Amino acid sequence: MQDHANRPLSDFIEYPQDEMLSRAESFLDNCKRRHSIRSFSNRPVPKEIIEACIKTAGTAPSGANHQPWHFVAIHSADVKKQIRQAAEDLERSFYEGRAGEEWLDALKPLGTDAQKPYLEHAPWLIAVFSQKKGGIHSEDKNTNYYVHESVGLATGFLIQALHNAGLATLTHTPKPMSFLTDICGRDRDNERPYMLLIAGYPSEDATVPEHALVKKPMEEIATFL
Repeated sequence: MQDHANRPLSDFIEYPQDEMLSRAESFLDNCKRRHSIRSFSNRPVPKEIIEACIKTAGTAPSGANHQPWHFVAIHSADVKKQIRQAAEDLERSFYEGRAGEEWLDALKPLGTDAQKPYLEHAPWLIAVFSQKKGGIHSEDKNTNYYVHESVGLATGFLIQALHNAGLATLTHTPKPMSFLTDICGRDRDNERPYMLLIAGYPSEDATVPEHALVKKPMEEIATFL
């Protein structure tokens, strides 16, 4: 490696291999309980919990450590209403044919439609934005690298952090998502909406589509050489 400022790795914890396997299997079992739901309770969730989960997302690896992401945590009823109205306007045209027959057929087993009441009902929405330029300091204006990959990693961290905290989530990606830039007051020239996460407690009548419970077996998702 080239010379660079560094410090010893002091916080790595090595576990006995039997404990490693136990921890890996325990984490797998926990992840299996994570489901995307579309029926949320309006029970309040403290801001501090959302803050801790976003901090977790901020620990994700990124290209050149530029951390090319920004998270807008939305609790305001007025802002959530604006987002729902804009999203449903797009979704109506999507389900009325813009998506194409093949895409709509793929969605049928999930039971989704243009109505998105959870965008108002859930206590928190988190809009994830990617940034074209930035750096590790707020005043930096450097080109960011591997932006899509980096923000995808951070979003995955955020979803698991919310699940680990005891909250249910849903990923929402209306196309186009430019309305989020305007509603959230973000920089249109530098930032692009990446995803909208819904977070909160599930409602008492929340369900999980059977289709969503079908996961590919190990031999279809991995190869060991």
